[in-house]
Amino acid sequence: MSLDGAFLHITKREIAERIAIGTRIDKISQPSRDEVVLTFRKERLLLSANASSARVCLTESNPENPATPPMFCILLRKHLLGGKLEQISQEGLERALNFDFACTNEIGDEARFRLVCEVMGRTSNIILVNRDTGRIVDAIKRWSGHGGKEVGLCPTTRSEPKANAEGERSSSSRLVLPGLEYEPPPRDNSRLCLLNDSGFDSGQLTIDSGQLIRRLEGVSPIFVREAEYVGVPAFLRQAHDVLVGNVPPEITLVSEVSELGDKPRDFCFMPITQYGNAMQIKQYESANALLDSFFAEKAASERLKQRSGNIMKSLNADYERLLRKIENRRLELEDCKDKERFRIFGDLVNAHAYNLVKGERLLTAEDYETGEQVKIPLEPRLTPTQNAQKYYAKYRKLSTAQKVLTTFLSESEAELAYLDSVIDAASRAVSDAEIEAIREELGKKPKSPKSGSKLAGGKKVAKPKTLAPLKFALSDGSEVLVGRNNRQNDELTFKTARPDDIWLHTKDIAGSHVILRCGGYGGTDKSVPFEIIEEAAVIAARHSRGSESSRVPVDYCFARYVKKPSGSKPGFVIFTHNKTLYVNPRG
Repeated sequence: MSLDGAFLHITKREIAERIAIGTRIDKISQPSRDEVVLTFRKERLLLSANASSARVCLTESNPENPATPPMFCILLRKHLLGGKLEQISQEGLERALNFDFACTNEIGDEARFRLVCEVMGRTSNIILVNRDTGRIVDAIKRWSGHGGKEVGLCPTTRSEPKANAEGERSSSSRLVLPGLEYEPPPRDNSRLCLLNDSGFDSGQLTIDSGQLIRRLEGVSPIFVREAEYVGVPAFLRQAHDVLVGNVPPEITLVSEVSELGDKPRDFCFMPITQYGNAMQIKQYESANALLDSFFAEKAASERLKQRSGNIMKSLNADYERLLRKIENRRLELEDCKDKERFRIFGDLVNAHAYNLVKGERLLTAEDYETGEQVKIPLEPRLTPTQNAQKYYAKYRKLSTAQKVLTTFLSESEAELAYLDSVIDAASRAVSDAEIEAIREELGKKPKSPKSGSKLAGGKKVAKPKTLAPLKFALSDGSEVLVGRNNRQNDELTFKTARPDDIWLHTKDIAGSHVILRCGGYGGTDKSVPFEIIEEAAVIAARHSRGSESSRVPVDYCFARYVKKPSGSKPGFVIFTHNKTLYVNPRG
């Protein structure tokens, strides 16, 4: 579901009611590649140009920001920070909002800027325009104009956008590059705008939804279907009254009901009755609250996906590369199994050296271990003694290779298990702080200014937040702690856990260390009820690679039986006195 122009009009009106004209921008941040957050006193305004969740709305959330602000964020801070809001405008019911600001430049002169947020699916954009010159300062997405191709830098060519049959330029072919004159998205003036009080009862509008959605400006499919269901003229008259402010809107969310919970499907500023009992209908107090709720989970997931994408790609590449190395070394190790054959060949050649002369190509002799006749190839250019030494050299070479390969495989399998655990932790990360902790663990975190040092502008660098382990409460009130990454697993197991707490981990499956706080249960095998251990085991299974399985083995023992070998990787432990139970992660 994309945000239509009519719903955006309702949203704009609510924003204008909560952010007064003349209010200054106190803070600008860019939590992800496609999102910008402007803070006005206590109100946070989110502008998103994400292709699947583009929107403009007030938000209650406070998303985490990257340690280093993106270049577009720095540009906005330079020009807009401290600027006064002068106007919020929308051309008809087009899917674009304009925010006009009066600012002051570096030398104290007045500067006027417009921040344009175009909510148009794949071509959504956030564009900073100099109102005095009408030219683009920059955009969160630069468009080359060649079929709507996005570019990271200005292209060398600046050909004119393609035009349609009527000579109008399409929005996908507009040039959006710094220094060019800003052109708003082309508007189809033949469409009927519901803000105008005309055409609703004239019979000009067909009942066919395919025609109706093309005749009306800024409406979504759900709006058109409801108009069909209720009656076109009456529904459009009612929508007009809502849009011009004569009647309050009914902000409606439509959700699909399933066993896994309600799944939001669509929304509208009008009451929706077309689904009957097939869908769940929920009313919201405001359009901004609905948008914030509807897109929040999806946006957070996509934002985290952007942040974790590179590290997951790197981890998976390292995992596959190491897996191939292990397979190749195992094949080489298989070849080393024949080393004893070469030692025996050397012994037999030495034993029959008195019968051999230089130039012979083959020795047939009885294997003193098996009693069988064996044929031993000889190098005719070598003496019998030299042939024997050649076989002994092959034996020594393969013996050395076997030792080296065995050590390599042991270390590589430990490294593979470690990478598997890191991939598991990264796949379950739900915050930017968790991703950064994993980067730090791997030594891939970029260098950042030391805590207490100052950035440009005099602001001090905040100390990085320390992540706490996940906490869960069981049916008897017992507390369960779950590590978020390998370093936290070690801290949880060896510093936080008491000797009589129960330690749990999935058997031979990457996962988190889990600690069941035993409290007053004591420290014997039978002191903690089995049902409580089973509940904790379910939590351990859910926080592992086996979370999608239906039967997962979980080892458990008292924390005093868990040890960490010297020099081992983070998260690696050995344990004794353990028992195993099988659980379903889904409970």
